[in-house]
Amino acid sequence: MKWFSPARTWAVFIKEFQQMLRDRLTFAMAVGVPVMQLILFGYAINTDPKGLPTAVIAADAGPLARSLVASLQNTGYFKVVHQGTSEAEADALVATGEVQFMIVIPPGFSRDVVRGERPAVLVSVDATDPSASGNAIAALGEMTNLALRHDLTGPLQSLQKGAAPFELRIHRRYNPEGLSRYNIVPGLIGTILTMTMVMLTSLAMTRERERGTMENLLATPVRPLEVMVGKILPYVVIG
Repeated sequence: MKWFSPARTWAVFIKEFQQMLRDRLTFAMAVGVPVMQLILFGYAINTDPKGLPTAVIAADAGPLARSLVASLQNTGYFKVVHQGTSEAEADALVATGEVQFMIVIPPGFSRDVVRGERPAVLVSVDATDPSASGNAIAALGEMTNLALRHDLTGPLQSLQKGAAPFELRIHRRYNPEGLSRYNIVPGLIGTILTMTMVMLTSLAMTRERERGTMENLLATPVRPLEVMVGKILPYVVIG
């Protein structure tokens, strides 16, 4: 006999394909699991999220401060869910995770912009997930030169030449270095352990078949569900 025969290989392929089509559960898993993973990884994982919850603390109610808040929302990255004057209250919202950004507009913001003093706007961000906050922070940097362009008209147009009319001071909280592993590794732990436990349990069941002990196991008073749970639990404990 030849060491390799395409005809024999094709015969085994036809046999296995027909057997797979008859086994509805295996066929559904072969088709359904990849489709589910494509949907989850392709659409559920978003590296450019929009509408991030934002708290705005505006100590200045002038027109330029209102234009700044409107420009923030026009970027699409920020969704103002809280407005007030208490910085401590907004800070607590960031600490509890209810908002991801806290933007503090200082008192006299409009007056200082008109005078050309470049007031500082504090942006405090929960940077636990750098991929979620990185694009929003980049959008803030581009916004500084455009936010007040329609308001600085007439003699104030000279303020647009050169430096931006105000300064952004960004404070990255909980992950100042922007390390992605703080966010990725905890999520991967669940994924890797789930895949590993399924694989090891399958190998354990196959071993029972190879050793001829599966019939002995099924002959005991233990039910099939109890066999499966008992096989899975050791790998859960190890995981």
